[in-house]
Amino acid sequence: MLATVGVASVAELFADVPAALRERARLDLPPGASESAVRARLESLAARNPGAACLSFLGAGAYPHFVPAVVDQILQRAEFYSAYTPYQPEVSQGTLQAIFEFQSLVAMLFDCDVANASMYDGASATAEAVLMALRVRPKRRKVLVSRALHPQYRQVITTYLEGAGDVEVIEINFDATGATDQGALAAALDDGTAAVVVGYPNFFGVLEPLDAIVTAAHARGAVVVSATAETLALGAAKAPGTSGVDIVVGEGQSLGGALNYGGPGVGLFATRSEHVRLMPGRLVGETVDGDGRRGYVLTLATREQHIRREKATSNICTNQGLMALAVTVHLSMIGRQGLRTLALTNLQRAHAAATALCATNRWTRRFSGAIFNEFVIAGSDARAAVDAARGRGVLAGVPLGTWYPELDDSVLVCATEIHAESDIAMLAEVLR
Repeated sequence: MLATVGVASVAELFADVPAALRERARLDLPPGASESAVRARLESLAARNPGAACLSFLGAGAYPHFVPAVVDQILQRAEFYSAYTPYQPEVSQGTLQAIFEFQSLVAMLFDCDVANASMYDGASATAEAVLMALRVRPKRRKVLVSRALHPQYRQVITTYLEGAGDVEVIEINFDATGATDQGALAAALDDGTAAVVVGYPNFFGVLEPLDAIVTAAHARGAVVVSATAETLALGAAKAPGTSGVDIVVGEGQSLGGALNYGGPGVGLFATRSEHVRLMPGRLVGETVDGDGRRGYVLTLATREQHIRREKATSNICTNQGLMALAVTVHLSMIGRQGLRTLALTNLQRAHAAATALCATNRWTRRFSGAIFNEFVIAGSDARAAVDAARGRGVLAGVPLGTWYPELDDSVLVCATEIHAESDIAMLAEVLR
């Protein structure tokens, strides 16, 4: 290769890079080691992670839940974890059936007509929903985004829209309940509004009044997008599609996904049947062959790998197939009643934690709205209290001042089915 390029050495190849930069780029790597030595070294590094053995009450978009062993056992089957995008899809009947089952479950969970074959994560699914809304209402260029939507979801929406021309994004503030301010929303809605985007539950764990939001938005011809970061909530709360939400998206991590530094996630995406050709990603359908046997086909794939770039609805290159399978296995195993029971358990644990914290007389509930398994507490020196709790082995919550300066005295706390009564008592003790 060097001879073909016409240089004598690798050093000469990089001669145009300043010497000071080349010196800084040297890798200080130790010599090779045996497998046992490498394992011991990695275990010693892992033990230094301060949160490795902590009791965690963190949520904020990635939720700690018990994942049954059967989920990982099925994911570890080679035909699933080694499979790639089915470019000749009808040959891959197993992959297509798994995707079809996933789509069916998501459509039922969201109470929508059709769901796609998954997206990267909840944030990108939300941004793709905004782009879809602009396709549904092509002559409108204003998007109203609730400020109570996850801050990182809002950041991804902004990034996606940077190349979309003259689209105006207006953030709508929240009220004392922690939900989107209905008065501010009504004042901002006009005939130029393409979409209204809200969280459900929102970033504060509060359930938005979707019925009222849908009524107000539809009266001005706008599309409504709801984003659910904690999809387990839909085991107890009314499905967004039931309220008339046009595009329903979410993050599926809490339904069978583990927490590995926050991921991986899987984006859920569903909509009305009349909008199916404007939906991003792929769609698998069920049919019968010439002999009447059931089979699965790639029904729709309006992405740039399958269609001319200017006609593609999205540039998503693949879906989170393995994580979508985890959601499918988990939901299939626990069933409709199991999902509801699990959701109600989360609801009870969160209320128990909120009650315990308020009983310390140091903390109060910041918002009055109905919650699921997250809630916001307010008190003096909130960030210092969280730091002190970490020193005692408890990750007590997420300080909100980073994203909301007016909530610098507030902490977002999450409790799920994995938190026992003794864990909640410990949380109250370290935050006392």
